[in-house]
Amino acid sequence: MHGSTKLVAAASALAAAALVASPAAAGSTSGAKEKCFGVALKGKNDCAAGPGTSCAGSSTKDYQGNAWKYVAKGACVKMGGTLKPHAGNAPPKPAT
Repeated sequence: MHGSTKLVAAASALAAAALVASPAAAGSTSGAKEKCFGVALKGKNDCAAGPGTSCAGSSTKDYQGNAWKYVAKGACVKMGGTLKPHAGNAPPKPAT
């Protein structure tokens, strides 16, 4: 096998492996996280920090009720966050 033929074969194998692995990797994290509103610190949100902000890192206050952070599925309410945007910036109160 020539050097260029080996290179093409190796690249093809890697591309095929990536295609096979990608859906499995995406599927393993899909559903494992949820958006939790009101728990992110200023500038530490994952996205959607309300009007006048762009996206990740754009929250302007700690615990901003319209800014969310990804957390493990089922953990949001336990840590005092909400699954929907809310008004205010009160610190979250963890569930007991």
